[in-house]
Amino acid sequence: MKRFNVVFLTSSLLCSALVAAALDKRSNEDSLIVYNSNVGLVHEKRELSIVTEEQSILYEGIANTIDVDSINVVLPQDIELKSQQYRFDKLTQSKLLEAHIDKSVEVRLPRDGQSFKIIGGTLLSSEGAKSIVRAMDGNIITVNSDDVIFRNIPQELITKASLVWNVAVKKDVNAPMELDYLINNISWQSNYILNLSEDKASLDGWISIDNRSGKAYEDVDLYVLAGDINRARPAPIHYKETRALAFGDAAQVTDQAHEGYHFYTVPFKVSLANNEKTQIKFITQTQLPIQRKLSVILSDPRYFNIEQEHALSQFVTLSPLDIALPKGVVRSYSKLGATNILLGESNLAHTPKETPIELELGKSFDLKVVESIISREDDQEHLRANIKYKIKNSSNEMKRVELLIPFTKDKDATVESQEAFIFTKGNLVTFTLEVDAMSTKAISVNFISNK
Repeated sequence: MKRFNVVFLTSSLLCSALVAAALDKRSNEDSLIVYNSNVGLVHEKRELSIVTEEQSILYEGIANTIDVDSINVVLPQDIELKSQQYRFDKLTQSKLLEAHIDKSVEVRLPRDGQSFKIIGGTLLSSEGAKSIVRAMDGNIITVNSDDVIFRNIPQELITKASLVWNVAVKKDVNAPMELDYLINNISWQSNYILNLSEDKASLDGWISIDNRSGKAYEDVDLYVLAGDINRARPAPIHYKETRALAFGDAAQVTDQAHEGYHFYTVPFKVSLANNEKTQIKFITQTQLPIQRKLSVILSDPRYFNIEQEHALSQFVTLSPLDIALPKGVVRSYSKLGATNILLGESNLAHTPKETPIELELGKSFDLKVVESIISREDDQEHLRANIKYKIKNSSNEMKRVELLIPFTKDKDATVESQEAFIFTKGNLVTFTLEVDAMSTKAISVNFISNK
């Protein structure tokens, strides 16, 4: 069993000597839940030993981004908690000098231009660049603060982020204690790699955890929660280094719906270094059926009055999956010979299972649509517009394209064309057309509506 130190203080002001005692870390008890809103929930359990003479407990090694108001500590029933403090003394020269007042120090004194001697003494005071020391021979001398030598760190300086609990102990106690608290500057997101091959694809998903919380977490049970919880204050995140962890088919990240969110459990212990991004593979799907689509949203004919050219966007649609996918970035690749080519990046929203996934890859190089006005008549009551749409296919393959034209579905509005169309997504007049290789196809559409 790995052992840690907890420190008990005989004064709640932390001004007397510290008494060290054992604190055992129990196996398989520490856990960390990371949210994708820059917050984490830490749970720790320790075996506590304390005697009746002690008045305070120093719990070392917490994250320095702790939300102090969130602390939930459960102490054994024979310990009464009176108050708590958060302490973290970053070491500076001025703090070391102040903590050594009336204590023994050594001083480096120049002897000649090229050497120096070291003397012992007691530090009497210090202010800025100068300090006053009583030497061993009784003389009081002024020295440069930079020449004062410290042999140790005074115990009243707490150099690790720590919690101090002021307590009343009714009797000697050897019992477990538990601690929960929120930390900031830790977050996670999902990232996906989609490899496309004609009408099939494989999908790999990664959980990326960015730990800037000020603490490393060793061998913890790790969970992530997908969903957007309310937070009182946002905070930026940054990353510097990345590590990747993966697992075989025998160990799968599991997903459970809970209270409107999705809760993902990593099936192995994880260690998260501070100031590092760690990636954990959580999904692998192969032989996924896909559909490809070329589509463009054109101008609303009620407000269109000048010729415009549009590129068509390339889309790929995955068949519904039997798992929920948290939001993230999907990077789509396709192999050309021995080389993988990035086709595009897409933002994926939180996607429930059994939901089709449509991803936009980018703009087609070889297909353009030009819309122009054949005729237009506007009066005080009606709009009448005859619009021409010309699709040019400069590729060596036939392409099926989708034209989406925003328009009203009012009962007094009409759409007329020799090409078949339907309304999709409410008010989009939708044409699906086949355009032969190295050719141009044109259609005209009449729109009539009330103003």
